[in-house]
Amino acid sequence: MKNENILEIFKQTNALLSGHFLLTSGRHSNQYFQCAQVLQYPEHNEKICGMIANFFENYEIDIVISPAIGGIVVGQEVARQLGKKSIFAEREDKALTLRRGFQIEEGKRYLVCEDVVTTGGSVFEVMEIVRKNGGIVAGVGYIVDRSNNKVQFGVPQFSTLQLEVVSYQPEECPLCKQNIPAVKPGSRKVKL
Repeated sequence: MKNENILEIFKQTNALLSGHFLLTSGRHSNQYFQCAQVLQYPEHNEKICGMIANFFENYEIDIVISPAIGGIVVGQEVARQLGKKSIFAEREDKALTLRRGFQIEEGKRYLVCEDVVTTGGSVFEVMEIVRKNGGIVAGVGYIVDRSNNKVQFGVPQFSTLQLEVVSYQPEECPLCKQNIPAVKPGSRKVKL
């Protein structure tokens, strides 16, 4: 599938929102990708995550790991298609951590999967968890690259949709200057 095909799926499922949004990164934007609206449809989830699985099928990967919440569905589907185990990290006291008995296995190769990347903050946090615990980051796969390939993880990476979506530091946001209220549709609690 091409960018325009995936973008069309986002539009059909009302997953591409317009307005004034506070992103998980803390930046503001006039567009928001609500991947959950797309991934609720198994046929879209299978196709889109299949692109990630296909890209990494010839890489040595032992386990798929994702940041909660957005990355869990992506990681689970990619892992299913690759025939691998899937685990996730979740926020506790504002930091990603492993819970629920999940552990990094020393020397194993991990594919990090995420839904949307703007600055890559959550992905970098998961990569650090893997490395600190003796695992190897084999690659990063994600659905939407809001940076249009500007965020580089230093390992093989693949995104299904690359766009340069405008985002602003809060103090530079023209929507804030117009007194348009910002909304936070994502899962992470960030102050408005």
